[in-house]
Amino acid sequence: DVYKRQVVGDAGITVASNLGIAVTSGNSYTVAMALEGTRKAADYMGIDIKSAQVAVLGATGSIGSVCARILAEEAGSLTLVAPKRSQLERLAYVILHETGVAVRITTNIKDALRTADIVVTVTSSLEALIEPQDLKPGTVVCDVARPRDVSVKVASERPDVLVIEGGVVEVPGDVEFNFNFGFPPKTSYACMAETMILALEGRFENYSLGRDLTVSQVKEIARLGRKHGFKLAGLRSFEHALTTEDLKRVRELAKSFQRSLDK
Repeated sequence: DVYKRQVVGDAGITVASNLGIAVTSGNSYTVAMALEGTRKAADYMGIDIKSAQVAVLGATGSIGSVCARILAEEAGSLTLVAPKRSQLERLAYVILHETGVAVRITTNIKDALRTADIVVTVTSSLEALIEPQDLKPGTVVCDVARPRDVSVKVASERPDVLVIEGGVVEVPGDVEFNFNFGFPPKTSYACMAETMILALEGRFENYSLGRDLTVSQVKEIARLGRKHGFKLAGLRSFEHALTTEDLKRVRELAKSFQRSLDK
């Protein structure tokens, strides 16, 4: 499997070097909120992340690699997926050195998805990589990628899996953006919220720049977000907010589908 697009630019480094103001890509808070949403979705589906099989697609990218480094200490087992095996091997070594956890690596997306309980996907593919037949009942998928990594067919053909969008945040206070981002009022992308958080904290400095995000940055911006009243804006799937009834329906269908497979 290969991804058919490359990310353009250097994640803010050139922009920052040519401006007299602070610059951030917002990727650290994007990671923080994507993982928070994933944990919450897994909890709704009755999945204990400590014993779950977790896969990260696009694991060697800027966002994917730091997601993998954080999840390595939380997951029962972790599989990293990316097109280049050499880059996967380097990341696996870093994770082993940092956490003592040995992760599995593969360039085969379908192989990784087949057994995954939880998937975090953040590739740079132009085409959908995850199709309805790829997922087992009850799988939680956090799709951080734009364009989406998850085919829209999953929404209609697999009501037993929970696909969520990563990184939509509720902004505190009386906020009016004067622009329709396609979200409910007073909500924004996590990457935008990172700029707001840094400003409120008086941290007028470059923050999430370049391809190498750090775990400490992600944890720090998550803490600062909580301090200033930012929080995950519920769970969303294919541009729609998920209600408690929606989540209950997915969970019950997952149980029903699994029982039919076990017969």
